This record gives sequence, C-alpha cells and structure tokens, in this order.
Amino acid sequence: MAFTLRQLQFFVAAAEAGSVSGAARALSISQSSVTEAIRGLEDDLGVVLFDRQARGILPTHKGSAFLRHARQILADVANARSTFQAEAETARGRLSLGVTSLVAGYVLSDILQRYRRAYPQVELNVIEDSGDYLQHLLIGGELDVAVLLTSSVHDRMALNVETLLVSPYRLWLPLGHPLAQQESIALEELAGTPMIQLMVDEIEESTRRLTAALPVKPQIAFRTRSVEAVRSLVATGAGLAILPSLVYRPWSLEGDRIEIRDVSGDLPTVQVGLAWRKGAPLTGPASNFIRSAQSTAVVRPS
Repeated sequence: MAFTLRQLQFFVAAAEAGSVSGAARALSISQSSVTEAIRGLEDDLGVVLFDRQARGILPTHKGSAFLRHARQILADVANARSTFQAEAETARGRLSLGVTSLVAGYVLSDILQRYRRAYPQVELNVIEDSGDYLQHLLIGGELDVAVLLTSSVHDRMALNVETLLVSPYRLWLPLGHPLAQQESIALEELAGTPMIQLMVDEIEESTRRLTAALPVKPQIAFRTRSVEAVRSLVATGAGLAILPSLVYRPWSLEGDRIEIRDVSGDLPTVQVGLAWRKGAPLTGPASNFIRSAQSTAVVRPS
C-alpha cells in the first residue's frame, strides 16, 4: 500500500517535535494515531525511520533522508492547493465594466457571452455612457475596464489601450439605387444627396469631416441616435448613410433591403477595443475579462 499524505504529515510532525506525544499535541490527535501512522509508513518503505529513545525519538540516517522528501512533497501539495484556490478566487468577485452605446449593441454581446460562460460567478456591473465619460471613470478608478472606440481615447498616458476590431466606413444605399451599380463610389458623387446622419460616439464627427471638403455638401435629411432608425430610413429611400461596416446586419429588420458599397478616398476607420487604467493592479475578474476579450475578437477589417 502506498503511503498517504496523512502519514507524511504525522511523520514530519513527530520528527520536528522529537516525540510522539509532542506530535500528538501539535496535531490535536491521539498518540496512538501518530504511532500507527509512523509504523505504517515504515512498513511501506521497508526502513526504520526513528530510533526510539527513553526521552523521545530521533530520525535514523534513512529517516533524515526521507524527511527531506516528505517536507518537499507536503510543500508541493500546499503550493498546488494554493494555486487552485487563487484561481477559484479570480473566478469570483465583481467586475465594473464600461461600454459605449454603439459598442454595446454590436460588439459587447459576443465578448460577454464567452466571459459569462467561463466565469459565471463574477458579479457584473455594466455602465453605458459616452467614451469621454467612461475614460473619466477609468482614470478615477470607478471602472475596471471599458469596451469603447479606442480611436477616440485621448489620454494615452493614463490608460492602457488595446484595439480588438477595425471597421472601415461604407456607404449604405437602398436596393435599386443608381449608385448601387458601382462597386466603389467617390465621395464627390454624394454631393447634394440626402443623407441620414447617425449621432453616436464619434460617428457624427467622422462623417462631418468626410463631407466637409466637398464643393457641394450633402443634404442632411435626418439626424438620429438610433442605428435601427438609420436602417429603416435608408431602406425606404429617405437617404443614404455612411457608417462603419460593423453595424451592418443584412439579416436584421430592413437589412435585406439595404446594400453597402466601398467609398473611395482616404476614409477613417472605427477601432473598437479595451481601455484600463495604467499603474493600477487589475483584479482577477478584470484580468480574466481582458484575456477573454482578446480571444474573442481579432484585429481585422470587419
């Protein structure tokens, strides 16, 4: 029969105490339990571990050699146990997460699905707000991590930033629109065209910069903070829209009545990713969320 951890613990305690009675007191057990454990260990190893003396016990030469092994085995077991306990602690706890409205609707769900599946016991507190306000909360230590448009993060000295997804702008048109016959459309061809403008995150400012240099400005027919409103308005012919391709959903309501085309020229991209405070230790749930997000998203054009 192989020796047990219990026998090793009793053997080490007896060697350190110098007596069976001392080991029994230290372990809060009976002397007979210690004696039985040592005898069983000696039988298993086939060696005598202690010299029994009038005033106690003293490890033999082989007993001293085995004592080093026993201590190492018990230390390794303790380390293994503490490692798994530490991992269990990081699988619990609380995560304060910030997200912008555009990201909440089109990127966050996939990341959260993977994270919740891996760490179901973590308590999540999610705040949706503007990118600027989320950066303020991160720097102030009120958020652990934010998922936002990293292209709009201003204070790179205070925040760690990692981009997960890069999405180019595309032109949205209703089915049958004359421009839909072209694979790529120049911005100049949109001059005087009714446009639907999305006023979310940095989208409004980006589209304004895109059209600022045109000799004839597009006509802004409608401004909205709803992507679904843009989708419906474009589908019904109320105007065209320039939006990041990450929000294009052909299978959604009205989506099958919309086509997208590339726009030629030097267009910006929308970069979605993570931000967290520099110089502050991450909690276990926050570290796990970052790793989960990194494995969910890939930096590539959408």
